[in-house]
Amino acid sequence: MDRDFHLKAFQEQADAFRRAVLQAGPDAPVSTCPGWDVRRMTGHLARVYARVRASLRSGPGDARPDVPDAPADFDALLSWWDELRGELVSDLSTMDPGRRVWAFFDDATPTGWARRVAHETAIHRLDAELALGQAHDLVFDPELAADGIDEMLTVLLPLGDWSAGEHDGTVLYHAADAGRAWLVTYRPGERPETGAPAGAGLETGATVAGTADAVYRRVWGRPSSASVTGDTALAGVAAGR
Repeated sequence: MDRDFHLKAFQEQADAFRRAVLQAGPDAPVSTCPGWDVRRMTGHLARVYARVRASLRSGPGDARPDVPDAPADFDALLSWWDELRGELVSDLSTMDPGRRVWAFFDDATPTGWARRVAHETAIHRLDAELALGQAHDLVFDPELAADGIDEMLTVLLPLGDWSAGEHDGTVLYHAADAGRAWLVTYRPGERPETGAPAGAGLETGATVAGTADAVYRRVWGRPSSASVTGDTALAGVAAGR
């Protein structure tokens, strides 16, 4: 995957998110984000965009950028969201894709941020569609969904403090239509490791299988038709992070 792929996905998912939140209205509850309504979710995404914009203009050794609170008025909030989105598209399109900037993950470049913002937007687009009651019409493209699974399992899942973790075992994730699979290995007190499964007949503690769309939703803790077998608690660790 490259920056152009993620930038295109970001714009497509942002367009769909905007349509959905306008249809749902600011007070519609977002069942997949308990305690949130559409207004709060839109504010959250706007603040993500604001932090990404600031990160792109920072250096790798700088402190985590602060961002302002979101406007309470929904019209003002949506205007801010629009402004930030436009600035992000411009920055991500024109910056040196390999430039080192601030990030909380290893690929601290505009390319890495393009991927991050594409999937943050896609998942909240799904939340908005669920709030609207139209998520049954949404099927993520297998290439995008598989990339989102990969980002979660290889980039985001290992982050944070795992020193008190008690998980022990392996989980196989298989996105059949994308032709991709991942094996996550958990050991007590250690960060999980994700790699390619080795060989047929592999014994695992749990398996999560389905279309890339279904597995993508599953690893992000959203309603999913993915099949889960074996240790369901172990299979749910990624979604709980």
